[in-house]
Amino acid sequence: MAKGKDLVIVESPAKAKTIERYLGGKYKVKASMGHLRDLPKSKLGVDIEHGFEPEYIPVKEKKDLIAELKKDAKAAGTVYLATDPDREGEAISWHLKELLELSDKKAQRVTFNEITKKVVTESIENPRAIDTDLVDAQQARRVLDRIVGYKISPLLWKKVKSGLSAGRVQSVATRMVVDREEEIKAFRSEEYWLLDALLDCEGGSGSFSARFYGKGEKKTELKSEDEVNAVIAATQDAPFLIDSVKRGQKQKSPAPPFITSTLQQEASRRLAMTPRRTMSIAQQLYEGVEISGHGTIGLITYMRTDSLRLSEEALAAAKNYIIERYGEAYYPGSPRRYKTKAGAQDAHEAIRPTYVDLSPETVRKDLTQEQYRLYRLIWGRFTASQMANAVYDNVSVDVVSAGYTFRANYSELKFPGYTAVYEEARDEESGEIENPLPTLSEGERVYLEKMIPQQQFTQPPARYTEATLIRAMEEKGIGRPSTYAPTITAITSRDYVIKEGKYLRPTPLGEVVTGLMKEHFGDIVDLKFTNQMESELDGIESGKANWREVLGEFYQNFEKEMTAAEQAMDGVKIKVPDVESDEICDVCGRRMVVKKGRFGYFLACPGFPECTFTKPIVVEMPGKCPKCGSKILKRTSKKGYVFYACERGTDCGFITWDVPTKDVCPACGKTMFKHAGRGPLKSYCINEACPNFVPEDKRSYKKKTAAKSESAKKESAGKTSAAKTTAKKTAAKTTAKKTSAKKTTKKTEE
Repeated sequence: MAKGKDLVIVESPAKAKTIERYLGGKYKVKASMGHLRDLPKSKLGVDIEHGFEPEYIPVKEKKDLIAELKKDAKAAGTVYLATDPDREGEAISWHLKELLELSDKKAQRVTFNEITKKVVTESIENPRAIDTDLVDAQQARRVLDRIVGYKISPLLWKKVKSGLSAGRVQSVATRMVVDREEEIKAFRSEEYWLLDALLDCEGGSGSFSARFYGKGEKKTELKSEDEVNAVIAATQDAPFLIDSVKRGQKQKSPAPPFITSTLQQEASRRLAMTPRRTMSIAQQLYEGVEISGHGTIGLITYMRTDSLRLSEEALAAAKNYIIERYGEAYYPGSPRRYKTKAGAQDAHEAIRPTYVDLSPETVRKDLTQEQYRLYRLIWGRFTASQMANAVYDNVSVDVVSAGYTFRANYSELKFPGYTAVYEEARDEESGEIENPLPTLSEGERVYLEKMIPQQQFTQPPARYTEATLIRAMEEKGIGRPSTYAPTITAITSRDYVIKEGKYLRPTPLGEVVTGLMKEHFGDIVDLKFTNQMESELDGIESGKANWREVLGEFYQNFEKEMTAAEQAMDGVKIKVPDVESDEICDVCGRRMVVKKGRFGYFLACPGFPECTFTKPIVVEMPGKCPKCGSKILKRTSKKGYVFYACERGTDCGFITWDVPTKDVCPACGKTMFKHAGRGPLKSYCINEACPNFVPEDKRSYKKKTAAKSESAKKESAGKTSAAKTTAKKTAAKTTAKKTSAKKTTKKTEE
């Protein structure tokens, strides 16, 4: 029997479409849609007594897909397992090999660090066997997480509340947020003062501000108002002289290209994207996007990596692009190579564009707004990483009076270098404003116009943002590139942590569960232990450790902790404290508390069941009511649907499903709205008296590129033409039927 086309199995349909175009008609490319077999959901699924043997079963919902793949695999000469190039992808390929009953000879493993024709073709020509060490590392992680989750979670259900879960990494991440909150509560603020001297140059040639530095050359902090007044009194009648003017150049180097954690951090800071959304958009860019004139291509390399390594080909392409686009001065003379941190897996390159000459503006019309913004970030970071340093002219001036030193600094960009393309964002921007300094010389006298004292207080450590939590997890070795985004999603979706603005705060539930875990399962939430566990899993991947032995060693201590916890908590039920609000119950006057129901959070009277009064939590939206100018509030209906209404309620009567925006109509000045939903939705004016008014039936649309709009018009024209043709045929048939019916009637009458 003749064999059919060779079969290539990838994980997603988008990736399948791109690769099939590259490989041509000799290959059939199918998507597995992720894992096709896994541990059962209804039970532990791990035989602890017999070497932690996992019980894998086919995914029930994918029964038809499995049958289809088995049929295709049987007909194929060779089956190329082309799932993602990481532990998870290796494990999916192994599961496919076992599930489809493929021989070692027939099953060939291929990986693509980037989805380009060159790399895909070369990989297919150079397949390898499945890496069992990678598979064992993934199995060990999966089994370890299953044991922790399925053993501890039922205890939490009994002792705290049903529906809770524990996880090896998520419990540590929650603890980090809880520990930071405890630091903030324990923080004791200390007073300190800033003192600025506003100084005028002789002859009115300029003025500048210098900040108190210290006594002589020794830096001193002013701790009280008395100390400030002492300095002011001492310098009030004393001369101010320029003691030193130091000029120099400072060079600033570009940041390295992105790895998974830094991409998630920067996307959070700059684009306000959650880690989960960042990885979803990055996956789309990696798997392939239709680009005008190029076809479907993967725009970036694989996005789950902790390596800063760059290929020689990429470095050469960056050099050529920078010199051609910006000039020789913007290239540092030789490629920049960055050292990957110790402990990194270094399996892939850093995240970079596959073709540096495809600049963000070149492909903008073919991308969604989110794809464009993220691609611009990745492209800019990589390109800048290979550019020359930025050069700054620095001036530092010391002014002395009565033995005290005041200092003024100013920095001015002389040569932009890499900043012409990209500058790294910061978590907390400095509030200090630098102003240009007048021309000054040593020994010159300046004149005090006034002193400006400012009382300050030391601030507690800031709560984590998603970006800073990821950075802290990376620094402490908690989790790996593929786990950062799912971990943050898990702790927020399970209400252990909530997001207030951009900051993460633990809920009372998160604090209670973390307290229980710290008391009874110290190892599980211990940062050093978790870091060590990650290192052992890496050891399995490199072939230095046996996965069953690693699990056996872990379980020995875990079982003892589990038994001790169950005995210690026998008969104990832990109550989660309510979060009090500032709202007062309209019925009984108690302070209302925050509760969560089927449709989200709401306010309830703590006197339940005696008092059953509840009311929604009010969320104020941007913009103003277009009818009366009052605030617009976000509301939720009894069935859970979100709508927006004027704060005056029925007194005004304004209500809409459309989302208020911060934009105002340029014609009438009223708040503009947009249709609810994801993506680059266009805002519109709903004021009927405005020339920019958009009728309701035309509001639910996304911004379209010119190419897509033209395509849509042609498609619409084609459909209209087809509809007309169909209508003509239908009319002709109807006429024929009527004629036939008349003839039949006439014959009957005769």
